[in-house]
Amino acid sequence: MTLAPFVQIVARGKGRARSLTMAEAQEAMTLILKGDAAPEAVGALLMVLRLRGETPEEIAGFTAALRGHVDGHLPRADIDWPSYAAGRSRGAPLFLLAARLVGRAGYRVSMHGWNSHQSTAASVREAVELAGPNVTYTALEDLSPAAFALLNLRDTFGLRSCINTVLRMWNPSGAALSVQGVFHPSYRSLQAQAAQMLGQQALCIIKGGGGEFERHPSKTITVFGLRDGAHIQEPAEPIAHDTRRLHEPGAPVDLRALWFGADSDPFAIATIKGTAAVALWALKAAPTLTDAEIMARQLWEQRHQTESLSA
Repeated sequence: MTLAPFVQIVARGKGRARSLTMAEAQEAMTLILKGDAAPEAVGALLMVLRLRGETPEEIAGFTAALRGHVDGHLPRADIDWPSYAAGRSRGAPLFLLAARLVGRAGYRVSMHGWNSHQSTAASVREAVELAGPNVTYTALEDLSPAAFALLNLRDTFGLRSCINTVLRMWNPSGAALSVQGVFHPSYRSLQAQAAQMLGQQALCIIKGGGGEFERHPSKTITVFGLRDGAHIQEPAEPIAHDTRRLHEPGAPVDLRALWFGADSDPFAIATIKGTAAVALWALKAAPTLTDAEIMARQLWEQRHQTESLSA
């Protein structure tokens, strides 16, 4: 079978085109990942969806196909933490230290990703060793060369495609909880609906710095996603009063110095603790966000003690 019938469905023209069902989207992405689709058809399908905007059914179907395609999934973790932000405006990956605090609470964190067009100071891979023993990172190109090739079509199209969203939805470790950062707020609801269609019970999505799961500590944010299978929109009040941007180009942050106490940037530390708090609340490590913020603060203060407490 070719991809042509699926391209026809979405691109027939005004009044005749329609969205793919979840089953159709899964079948189409399965063809793509197997290498059975002509590259021209792949480009046509992805760019039509980009222009029109993807539906939850399409994202759910594509994600189901990716989950079914990859052999040798990652070891099971407690929390799936995708990292697929790109761009030169990103600063130091403070979320790595937030993940380390979650790991210190005894939870297994599985990160996977690909981060292109970033400066050395913003590189996740350069700093991932600072994430600690309970946090693993797997590069996309090692995990799924086929998905990696699809993501890199951005260099051909000059535009992102829905693959960026699908990779965030993937959860290759089969963790009970997935945390996701988005750049465009509209994607929060889209991803939550798709996750519910996939039978996921726990999902935590925030508008994060550059599309990473990283909380701005001086802004009120809304936590979208799923809790016990039901949709949530939970407000989180500011925990800092500095009005600066999340990543100031003129204020680089040294993660190692921050963790070991040689630097004490209050805004960066608030970002780390605030991000960890949202993840801990989503894990039900604390009953309320306020309690989770207290827990994150204690974990930060005790960070130089023996790693890994019991959850």
